[in-house]
Amino acid sequence: MEREIIFNSDLHFEHKQWRRELFFWEDEIRSLKNRLGELVTRWTDKEMLAQLERFQNQFMIQENVIDELQELINLHETNIAEHTKKGEDVLNQQLVKKHMEFRNQMDTQRILYSDLKKEFFRFLSKYM
Repeated sequence: MEREIIFNSDLHFEHKQWRRELFFWEDEIRSLKNRLGELVTRWTDKEMLAQLERFQNQFMIQENVIDELQELINLHETNIAEHTKKGEDVLNQQLVKKHMEFRNQMDTQRILYSDLKKEFFRFLSKYM
């Protein structure tokens, strides 16, 4: 069985894609939080405000996850840079394995974030 060779540039390219996606999510969460602020000024119902607080908490959790993912990307990029300095263009299996795990993490996070947005938009359509 032939092994696939994964180059530093391939991983770096994927990191750039993920960073753009994470920056977009950050910006989008700011917008969603602004929507929350609009609703807080319109509603006094305790049940409604409890739902708003739950979404606010979920958005804060998402912001923390985004920060953690960005930090992981930075650490991996540092590692890639160290290999590049040494003239090593191909990473070892351990590092590639970590990258694949991170890719799975990103896939999972996309689903979680998408589900949260769908739920929030359903909520907005009900109360806006």
